[in-house]
Amino acid sequence: METSDIQDCVIIGGGPAGLTAALYLARFLRRVTVFDGQDGRALMIPRTHNLTPFPDGISGQELLGQMLSHARRYGAVVEAGTVENVEQQSGVFRVVANRRIALARNVIFATGVFNHRPSMAADDHAKGLARGLLRYCPVCDAYEVRDKRIAVLGRGKHGLQEASFLRHYSPFVTLISPDGSSVTARNGIRILQPALMGIALSETEVLLTLQDGHTHHFDTLYVALGTTPRADPAIRLGLDLDDAGHIAIDSKHKTSVDGVYAIGDVIDGLDQIAVAMGQGAIAATAIHNDLTASIS
Repeated sequence: METSDIQDCVIIGGGPAGLTAALYLARFLRRVTVFDGQDGRALMIPRTHNLTPFPDGISGQELLGQMLSHARRYGAVVEAGTVENVEQQSGVFRVVANRRIALARNVIFATGVFNHRPSMAADDHAKGLARGLLRYCPVCDAYEVRDKRIAVLGRGKHGLQEASFLRHYSPFVTLISPDGSSVTARNGIRILQPALMGIALSETEVLLTLQDGHTHHFDTLYVALGTTPRADPAIRLGLDLDDAGHIAIDSKHKTSVDGVYAIGDVIDGLDQIAVAMGQGAIAATAIHNDLTASIS
C-alpha cells in the first residue's frame, strides 16, 4: 500500500457536508483530502428548490459538481474511493481507502445514511426518482406535489408522521404498510390495510398492488421505511453512537474520540443540504482553531 505524509484532515464522504468542510479547511490553508464513495443520497436528487442561490432548482449531480470544483480550486484533494478502515496510532489517524493509506491529525465522518428502499428493480427505482414518481424527503419536495394523489409507504408511528406532514400539502394522502400492520387513521389520512405486493410505474403514475389483489393509482409515492447511518468505520474506531446508530457529537461536531468529527446525515438532525453545509463549516473551523492552539 502507498502511504502519504501527515495531513491536517481526512474527510470521509464527498457530499454537501464533506465538500463544505473541505472548502473551509483549504481556505484555512490546511492540507485536506476527501475520500468520496460517489454513492451518497445527494447524487439521487433530480432537482432541489430549497437552496437560496438556485431559485429555479439544481440537480444533486450539478450541485456536487460545482462544490467539488470549488473545493479543488483552493487546494482540497478529492479522490474517488471507499474507506475500509480508520485507526489511531500514536495520535495520528490511519485511513485506508482503495489500497492507499492516508495519515491525518484529524478525521471528519461525513458518511451519511442508507435509505431503506422498497422492493423493486434498481433501474425502475432510478426512473421513478428521475420522474418524481418516487420520493424520500417531504421536507425537500412536498411543495412540488401540492394537491396530488400521494401514497406513503411506511409502518407505525414513523409512517403516520410522514403522512401527516404531507397532509398539509394535499387532501389526497394514503398510508400503506409494507407488511399490512395496522395503524389508526387521523387527520384525514386514508389507510389501506392490506400489505403491499408490487410497485409498477407508468410515465405519470405509481401503481401499487396490494395483497387483496386491488391496484391503486397515485401521482407519487413517498418511501418512509427509515434509514440506517453509514457508521461502520466509526464503530470500529470506537466512537459513541446514539440509540438510532447516529454518531454522537458535541456543539462543535466533535465525537467521543479526540480529533474525530462528524457532520451531515450520519449525525442526528434535520437531513437537509443547507444544514449539512453549515455543519461542515462548524467542524472545519473547530479543527482549524484546535490546530492553531496546539502550536501556540
